[in-house]
Amino acid sequence: MHPKDLFLDDYNYSLPEEKIAFFPLEERDQSRLLVYKNGRIEEDIYLHIAGHLPGNCFLVFNDTKVINARILFTKSTGAVIEIFCLEPYEAIKDYAVVLQKKKSIQWKCMIGGAGKWKQKYLEKQFAIGKEEVTLRAQLIEKLSDAYVAEFSWNPGEYSFAEIIEIAGKTPLPPYIKRDAAESDAESYQTIYSKYEGSVAAPTAGLHFTDRIFSSLKEKNITTGFVTLHVGAGTFKPVKSERMEGHEMHAEWIDVSTGFIENLINNISNGIYCVGTTSVRTVESLYWMGIKAILHPEITIEELELKQWEVYEEDLVHNKFSAKEALTSLLDFLQRKKTNKLFTKTQIIIAPGYQFKIVNGMITNFHQPKSTLLLLVAAMTGENWREIYNYAMNHNFRFLSYGDGCLILKEQAHRL
Repeated sequence: MHPKDLFLDDYNYSLPEEKIAFFPLEERDQSRLLVYKNGRIEEDIYLHIAGHLPGNCFLVFNDTKVINARILFTKSTGAVIEIFCLEPYEAIKDYAVVLQKKKSIQWKCMIGGAGKWKQKYLEKQFAIGKEEVTLRAQLIEKLSDAYVAEFSWNPGEYSFAEIIEIAGKTPLPPYIKRDAAESDAESYQTIYSKYEGSVAAPTAGLHFTDRIFSSLKEKNITTGFVTLHVGAGTFKPVKSERMEGHEMHAEWIDVSTGFIENLINNISNGIYCVGTTSVRTVESLYWMGIKAILHPEITIEELELKQWEVYEEDLVHNKFSAKEALTSLLDFLQRKKTNKLFTKTQIIIAPGYQFKIVNGMITNFHQPKSTLLLLVAAMTGENWREIYNYAMNHNFRFLSYGDGCLILKEQAHRL
């Protein structure tokens, strides 16, 4: 069956509010871990995760960093308008460069209370160090699914990264129904977060600690890092009856040629991913490599993956191995004289998808009828229900601050 034809009711389950974790555990690595392997379920905690992974395997993390994407403006009437920054509204070559812009910048945003925005500007005052800063927001354009807002600030010597760090708030997911606390600024970041750009955390990585990384090293498990800037679309509910009616969110990925080399060298050892974002990134690299094989004159811009592209005949019927696809992508980037790939992927991984590189993943328990749950089902088949029923019946904590699971496919060496 083509994933377009999937009915979302087949991926629904009852999630009582009391099963949702509204706060993280004090010690990250004490979160519970459900291990699913060869149709069997075991229980453990994250601290012991290295013991459940194959020795010498390659473990992939997403090192994106969450920005304070929620900016609240209070009008003189007391009404609050929230601007939720989604992504820069301009040509992007590098997120770091965009976030270093000074004086003004335009962003694609969601706006809470947009109907109350009658005046030309919204204003917010705050201090950076001992200096008073005024931030202005102007509504520029209404898009089909969002708005474009222009931010400007005075003094203009500060970067937008500095502005949003102070003016914004931690963008907790909508199902965590509480105000962001000061502690969320730390607990809603992975300890290895590095590159700013996400408006949601790659939550499977929130459980990892220095103790876990030490245990991975002791077992000769190699770690690698990609960057996928998580968009708010990750929480976008699938409202259509069938998947064909849902538009998958596109997200920026930033991957070094050094990582691709490591991926090639470790294919036979097994590739495992921390989080659905890492899975989407690694699998996207395979298909981009196939595009580079089939279309030698392709541009970097044309490597971008559309939602259903990997299910189309010219791509899906290819017989190239993971190593061949990744080597092709590496050669392509070297010809372009660049040491990294920065592009977008809109890939949707759902039942019917055949994994090309990834042998397993670590992930949280996701919302009913979500694209994240569909990705889990693509890897486990109908057994996703068994996993989720077990987690529900044994009081695992669900969603972003909750517990998680390690899903291990049977090892398949793809040279």
